Amino acid sequence: MADSAKAPADPHQWLEEVQGERALGWVRERNAVTTRQLQARADYAPIRAEMLELLNAKDRIPNVMRLGPWLYNLWTDDKQPRGLWRRTTLAEYRKAEPQWETVLDIDALGKAEGENWVFGGAQCLAPDYRRCLLMLSRGGADAVVVREFDTVAKRFVAPADGGFFVPEAKTDLAWLNENTLFIGSDFGPGSQTDSGYPRQIKRWHRGEKLAEAKIVFEGEAKDVSVSAQVDHTPGHERIQFSRALDFYNQVSFLLKDNKLQKLDVPTDVSAAFWGPRLLMSPRKPWTVGGRTFAAGSLLLADSAAYLRGERKLQALFTPTATRSLAGYTVTRQHLILNISDKVASRLEEWSFAGKEPKHREIKAPFPGTLSTVSLYDSELPKDELGDRYLVSYTDFLTPGNLSLARAGSDERETLKTRTPRFKTEGMRAEQLEAVSKDGTKVPYFVVWPANAKPDGKNPTLLYGYGGFEVSLQPSYSGGVGRAWSERGGVYVLANIRGGGEFGPSWHQAATKANKQRSYDDFAAVAEDLIKRKITSPRHLGIMGGSNGGLLVGATFVQRPELFNAVVCQVPLLDMRRYHQLLAGASWMAEYGNPDDAAEWEFIAKYSPYQNVKAGVKYPKVFFATSTRDDRVHPGHARKMAALMLAQGHDLLYYENIEGGHGGAADNEQSATLLALEYSYLWQQLGR
Repeated sequence: MADSAKAPADPHQWLEEVQGERALGWVRERNAVTTRQLQARADYAPIRAEMLELLNAKDRIPNVMRLGPWLYNLWTDDKQPRGLWRRTTLAEYRKAEPQWETVLDIDALGKAEGENWVFGGAQCLAPDYRRCLLMLSRGGADAVVVREFDTVAKRFVAPADGGFFVPEAKTDLAWLNENTLFIGSDFGPGSQTDSGYPRQIKRWHRGEKLAEAKIVFEGEAKDVSVSAQVDHTPGHERIQFSRALDFYNQVSFLLKDNKLQKLDVPTDVSAAFWGPRLLMSPRKPWTVGGRTFAAGSLLLADSAAYLRGERKLQALFTPTATRSLAGYTVTRQHLILNISDKVASRLEEWSFAGKEPKHREIKAPFPGTLSTVSLYDSELPKDELGDRYLVSYTDFLTPGNLSLARAGSDERETLKTRTPRFKTEGMRAEQLEAVSKDGTKVPYFVVWPANAKPDGKNPTLLYGYGGFEVSLQPSYSGGVGRAWSERGGVYVLANIRGGGEFGPSWHQAATKANKQRSYDDFAAVAEDLIKRKITSPRHLGIMGGSNGGLLVGATFVQRPELFNAVVCQVPLLDMRRYHQLLAGASWMAEYGNPDDAAEWEFIAKYSPYQNVKAGVKYPKVFFATSTRDDRVHPGHARKMAALMLAQGHDLLYYENIEGGHGGAADNEQSATLLALEYSYLWQQLGR
């Protein structure tokens, strides 16, 4: 076994001390260099003004979540940078100018309490949704403070009055009833996994000290996390506990008569109860009940029969080489499938209203990206919205729109249409293919600005991710449109292996020992862009965040001759120590374990921090990260920048002191970061 502690001493490891005075001094010094250089450019101020205008636009489509009779929304703008948590009715939401009722003013709360609160979501108890557990994050971190809130009185329920309160931690919560929670959090030594997530679940009664609550479920330190789910569907009430063994495998148990019953499915099969039904999707081929179902299938079983041991399954979706299941949405009696067909969305529907399930295709816009959100509330069996759902559509050049759909028909009522954010006249989008190093065809999209020609001189931004089975699909971005496309830049979206565009196999083809395929695919797209004279290395830049930050980091180190700009956002870069930093241990199913000699052998070949060298001509990189990112440690970007500077390379570095994994905590911060990034790209890639 190889021990990472035996590696050569890292002279930059002191930069891993997130809030260390010396480290933050280094950050401020680098920030000053970057802002001084980029904010002096003539295009910085107008780009920032345009980004802020887009982010604060009053005519944005308010995303909503249904809680009983209300549609809730978090609204941010120039006057409410941290947001108003507000609500309205569906009848009001249908109007061009709905009347909203403020439930909680996050800005006012932060000011009154002297905290930089960022709203992290709410878990509310059905069916009246009066009692909610609000998650409040300091500066946008994943760790949150949990406080009970009364949505009728519009006030917090103080612990002195019996209100639930959980100090800052990465916390998992589920309501059992009005006076009882299942909770996983930081209960002290031994209560968290190696990844920093809950390892224990407690049953916590109102008025009881959290330290005295009884542990009812426990995982292992090497697990990613444990969680609890409570299904309150009348007649189908269930309590379920799960251990996430890694990112792609889990074990689940049902609590019956105070005993745990293991759900008998392979660890790589995702399973979800839907009233009397059980929906399952295997990540690898699964032989069960005398049949073999393909990886990426969606399977249906009667839940009671399955739990009795029967194995009668029906395939509701079977993937092909070009079609995969992007997701599904349930209503009271219908299942809406979202299918990726050559990286564009199609909707299909299964109806369970009759004796036998019926399947049909839903007529919807194509090609582009469709998404659905159910309005079904399983605790209201006579709910008039039980078979209604929201559907949105967008593509690279079409602003998003939101419609109210009715399951069982193609009926859709347009609720909101996004105002165009940039001029699309003369622009076009097309899908092309590159051939990777091993002969695999890799699709990618090209969005052409008006009047552009394949002359090898187009400033071109290539974006990718390639990990964790995340799919990149066509979508409308006012920021990309205004800051890049409208100014004459070509935008490219790469659908490389490691993503989920073609189902689990597309992802699994580029994990662990095969992770290099993601970087080969990305480089192949870059080479294809050059070959087609869409651009040239002088005018080609790459961008990616998180795993995408690792993607662009590995690619520019391996193939520096292909690029003249690299925007490396909240990245992983030191792959020898990633599993020891924050949530890194949870990603070993994707990358491998650096402490295992055999696995470190393949990780070591691409880890950017271990492979960057002095004397090599690299593009001038822009590293961007956040001090408050408690998912991907800012030490990755800090150390890589420090090492490259020590080696004599020119680069730019910017670290937002707030922002979490998203890089910014409010619209002002987002506009600044975007303007810095695009000013840098124009500096490097402009004609």
